[in-house]
Amino acid sequence: MMGPGMRPGIILLREGTDTSQGKAQLISNINACQAVADAVRTTLGPRGMDKLVADGRKVTISNDGATIMRLLEVEHPAAKTLVDISMSQDAEVGDGTTSVVLLAVEILKQMKPFVEEGVHPQIIIRHIRSASAIAVKRVRDLAVSFDTDTPEGEEMLLRTASTALNSKLIASHQDLFAPMIVDAVKSLSAAADGLDDLRGMIGIKKIPGGDVRQSFLVKGVAFKKTFSYAGFEQMTKKFANPKILLLNVELELKNEKENAEVRIEDPEEYQSIVDAEWQVIYDKLDNCVNSGANIVLSKLPIGDLATQYFGDRGLFCAGRVEDADLKRVAKATGATVQTSTNGIFEGVLGTCESFEEKQVGDERFNIFLGCPNSLTSTMVLRGGSEQFIAESERSIHDALMVVKRSLKSKSVVAGGGAVELEVAKHLREHALKIEGKGQLIVGAFAKALEIVPRQLCDNAGFDSNDILSALRRKHTQDEDGKWFGVDIENGDIADTFAAGIWEPSDNKSNSLASAAEAAGVILSIDETVINPRSQDPGAATGMMGAPGAGAGKPMSNMMGSAMDQVNAQKGGSRSGNLGNGVSYLKGRGGG
Repeated sequence: MMGPGMRPGIILLREGTDTSQGKAQLISNINACQAVADAVRTTLGPRGMDKLVADGRKVTISNDGATIMRLLEVEHPAAKTLVDISMSQDAEVGDGTTSVVLLAVEILKQMKPFVEEGVHPQIIIRHIRSASAIAVKRVRDLAVSFDTDTPEGEEMLLRTASTALNSKLIASHQDLFAPMIVDAVKSLSAAADGLDDLRGMIGIKKIPGGDVRQSFLVKGVAFKKTFSYAGFEQMTKKFANPKILLLNVELELKNEKENAEVRIEDPEEYQSIVDAEWQVIYDKLDNCVNSGANIVLSKLPIGDLATQYFGDRGLFCAGRVEDADLKRVAKATGATVQTSTNGIFEGVLGTCESFEEKQVGDERFNIFLGCPNSLTSTMVLRGGSEQFIAESERSIHDALMVVKRSLKSKSVVAGGGAVELEVAKHLREHALKIEGKGQLIVGAFAKALEIVPRQLCDNAGFDSNDILSALRRKHTQDEDGKWFGVDIENGDIADTFAAGIWEPSDNKSNSLASAAEAAGVILSIDETVINPRSQDPGAATGMMGAPGAGAGKPMSNMMGSAMDQVNAQKGGSRSGNLGNGVSYLKGRGGG
């Protein structure tokens, strides 16, 4: 009984809901983010280690931050923000996915003492944002511009590609891959919006086997031979200046659907129906041949009849071509994909200088060279194992994005932690002009930027304290020390700009802005509410049951229990007595 004046408790949230708030909640979120960062911390830089992630179906070996973060399947709601910024950095710049996570977590780590001492999170967030804006502006001021049309600009692109590959599995083969990557991306820059569709225009094909040095670049389109029917062997496999027809049409003899009904009065009329079906497919094939095309590619199947028909007339055909490959062929050759074989004219056909089907490793490839639209290209990767080739593909993608970003920004900064230390020095000088708590917060933000050179040293096995103190002294005392960073080769400091360790300025700007933004989001969370997952689908609907044992149970469960009781009394199973040797299947209503 409630006493007089007592009010009943108001239950807002479902039973079992986990709520936490206040300072302890904020510190808990920061600790969770630190745990996530520890998983990718050792992958940073040229001496970074790889991670092996197994999900029960396949094994992935990688040191790409975005790939590891995606495969970790982080469950903590606040820590998922780190996965988001890593994905954002990968999509926007391609490289720096590990750096952005480390920067965000280090900013949070440096802000944790202020939270513990009772500084309001909004004051911390405001000064983090102002420090971030100053840092991004300083990076843009430090950036060195290049004209990419000059030999110096070409060298800049090669060096940024090499720097992106430095920390990858194929770092020892950057002399092979860097020129291939620059050639592929530069061919896209010929069009105004070519760089925007980099994934669609540059294809990457993987062929297990052989040596990694056997990888090559095709200045055109190449794709693996599709499934083919009998008669394929008689086809012409090589053409000069062919006419190319692209279709989204099924060239196969198809029977009528099951529910089709044709009424005839005379049995002899049945043959005319069969002949009509054959005539439909022959009309399609005649239209393709009469168009003047030498090569017919279709997204849909091309059957054995069509394959033999085209082979007899000296044409080459391939069905079930992947959508991305068909689009690349269309862009490269100038052909237009047709959804009907009627009304095909010269203008919808594409062309190229040469077509050939070649053997590459254990696979046969269809290769189009000398295309009139030189934007498209295909990189064919070789390697000993599938994991190696998959990691090579991720490395190539990062380098492609870095060169694309370099072509757009046309400016670079030095890597090796040099730009972070220079920005940190600038922020410390700026902090002295701020009164109050902001001075300490901006100073802590500056200290957080040192995580990049510190982690580079730790991953290479060097004493990070000695090297960082030498770098701070160099950046503070020497006017020409702004480009000094970590020398991974010798365990010392060096002018990384002169050493050719260059990164696009957009890479660093995006990293700093994203890391500060993520830190602000996590610091702004003052309460977390986690709803429990219902084990019983009917529980959430609040179904009413009879008082006692059956209360709150769904109707189906209650009925099942009643049937069990009745059948148990009769000595049978829950669904009645069964004959000898007969039992219900598990999961189909049986026990």
